[in-house]
Amino acid sequence: MIEKPSKLVYVPEKAILVGLITRFQTEIHMREYLDELAFLAETAGLIPVKSFTQKMDKPDPRTFIGSGKMIEIGEYAKANEVQVVIFDDELSPSQLRNTEKELGIKVVDRTGLILDIFAQRARTSHARTQVELAQYQYLLPRLTRMWTHLERQKGGIGMRGPGESQLESDQRIIRDKIAKLKEQLKAIDRQMATQRLGRNDMVRVSLVGYTNVGKSTLMNLISKSEVFAENKLFATLDTTVRKVVIDNLPFLLTDTVGFIRKLPTQLIESFKSTLDEVREADLLIHVIDISHPQFEDQMNVVKQTLVDIGSGDKPTITVFNKIDSFTYSPKHPDDLTPTTKENLSLEELKQTWMAKAEDTVFISAVKKQNIEEFKKMVYDRVKSIHTKRYPHDKLLY
Repeated sequence: MIEKPSKLVYVPEKAILVGLITRFQTEIHMREYLDELAFLAETAGLIPVKSFTQKMDKPDPRTFIGSGKMIEIGEYAKANEVQVVIFDDELSPSQLRNTEKELGIKVVDRTGLILDIFAQRARTSHARTQVELAQYQYLLPRLTRMWTHLERQKGGIGMRGPGESQLESDQRIIRDKIAKLKEQLKAIDRQMATQRLGRNDMVRVSLVGYTNVGKSTLMNLISKSEVFAENKLFATLDTTVRKVVIDNLPFLLTDTVGFIRKLPTQLIESFKSTLDEVREADLLIHVIDISHPQFEDQMNVVKQTLVDIGSGDKPTITVFNKIDSFTYSPKHPDDLTPTTKENLSLEELKQTWMAKAEDTVFISAVKKQNIEEFKKMVYDRVKSIHTKRYPHDKLLY
């Protein structure tokens, strides 16, 4: 009797997370960043088992962290059968090569991890082309790391030359692929630019925000569409454009890829056509997860990214989402320590700088709280833009 082959069971790899505390990056911030790195690792299908931090004035040029910490991480990885070490910063090609050699296991930096998640999440040919270009641009300067196995043969006569020529051949192949992918994306950019020209008769509104703040959920709610949404980082990579009508006023609503701290420059370059939807929007809706402990930092990351892509001065509606998940720790009357935002209730927060911002609304897209107030705000802003652009349009009167 022939036995049926058993199904292969995927066992997630265990990962160690590593962060550096410097004069520019405090221990409190580093802990918060490692929490985000853990979420990234889980999104990529890994199991974070332990975090290591080290205080240094600046990264070690050879291994990013000190030799003592390297030994500590190596011993823990070996004792606990850890397969991956993830650094919260981008490592240079030599740092990647040196750390892998000393630890004896796979090393991934933050950029490589994000690129891997994007590769998993890309669903359309456009998104896959964008991600593939970013991966090759990241890989090219690090290609020598793939050839470290040849070091064992350097003593052999005639082995050094072929190894180097093979590496040069691979580098040429990757450069050719990069050039081809850039041409493909240029063609896609032209096609998408033509599509945008055909939509110029309507006001264009774009949802922006940190990843996993609920943009797609909000998009589904007000456009009555079914854009993919889940509680994971980078659930949306492809730009989605929907026609929305509030009362008698039609406009175009766009959902785009979420931003993140230290977004790889390769992705910003390859996702140019996606980000053009933000650049050419008439109005931005900045969605913020108010239940996140670092929502202010996330806001600043988004604002800086918008400035970087030339969209920092666009009219913006600020939407604080997930009020249903908001929690706080009220201070005891005898507690004399300074009050922080963690001690403030939602109503108290609304009386701070948030209340001073024009066009600000607090909602829950999931629970549909304050959605009518949000729609009225969007309607008023879109109507104002439409009226200035088409002053004789009878549709609005």
